[in-house]
Amino acid sequence: MTMKWSGWALATGVLAVSAMAQAAPPTAAMLSNACAGCHGTHGGSAGPSMPSLAGQSDKAIVDAMKKFKSGARPATVMGRLAKGYSDAEIAAMGEFFSKQKLHATNQTLDKAKIAKGASLQEANCGRCHLEDGKEGKDDTPAMASQWLPYMQIQMADYLSGKRKMPEQMQEKVKPMSKADLEALLHFYASVK
Repeated sequence: MTMKWSGWALATGVLAVSAMAQAAPPTAAMLSNACAGCHGTHGGSAGPSMPSLAGQSDKAIVDAMKKFKSGARPATVMGRLAKGYSDAEIAAMGEFFSKQKLHATNQTLDKAKIAKGASLQEANCGRCHLEDGKEGKDDTPAMASQWLPYMQIQMADYLSGKRKMPEQMQEKVKPMSKADLEALLHFYASVK
């Protein structure tokens, strides 16, 4: 009889511990692991059409996710995925990725365009894309070492109106030639 009760007590205890473990909310690292398939381990993208999230400001990530979630930012997959996260989960992921080390990419870039972009960066973009694009002011994304094809896609979306360009950016981008913009993108892609 004592064996039955102790077995029952053990089984009840295991079930209670199991239920508590399942009830614990996921950690920021656990939530962020779901992003690895596209954005790479710890936010270091391995693919040229996906941005690295590592080192982005938490504000930039939260802003992007909320825009994906509301439909304000065009997306193929991200719009659907963002709807599955609460605001608290999005904030936790933003904080997680902001603490990760900048992911330096290795890509073939045009040296002349890099030099031209370097000469344009400070006067045109340096007010928001700080430290040669390694940091972003407030919700401005970091641009350093992002994949060139990703940045070209985003710039094309801005120029076509598919994606709404921030006013401060519009003031600087509008008078620039496409060659100047391409040079800036090469510059940012080159920054380690």
